[in-house]
Amino acid sequence: MRFFIMLLPWLELFTLIQLGIETSALTAIAYVVATVFLGVLVLRRQGRGMFERLRQAQEGRVMGPQLLLDDMAMGLSGLLLIFPGMITDFAALLVMIGPLRRRIAGWLYGPQPEPYAPQRDTGDHATIEGSYRRVDGDENK
Repeated sequence: MRFFIMLLPWLELFTLIQLGIETSALTAIAYVVATVFLGVLVLRRQGRGMFERLRQAQEGRVMGPQLLLDDMAMGLSGLLLIFPGMITDFAALLVMIGPLRRRIAGWLYGPQPEPYAPQRDTGDHATIEGSYRRVDGDENK
């Protein structure tokens, strides 16, 4: 993993050079500028939405952990878009798509535990009637 992180900037540079070779240098520069602009837009939009949800949580509404994770994932995708390069842009696209993001997280981290919800017994219930009498050894003395 450490090796990949050290190699990532060079791979990103290589992909941008290849894009410039295949199309033109101006296209590669326009691509970088467009993805940075898109990343900033995603971060701004997600930041506003996250602050609104935090405000609602302070007012007493419950905020689920999945909602917070989705906010953080969208923030991560905005940051990945800001970094120039096609590999991080592809990773940002994977993080942005909700069902795909959850499937990849399930594949990497295993299934998420379901929140506890008591199950209801839908079967027929039989009531047992009877009487009882308390028996203590000290009462009879």
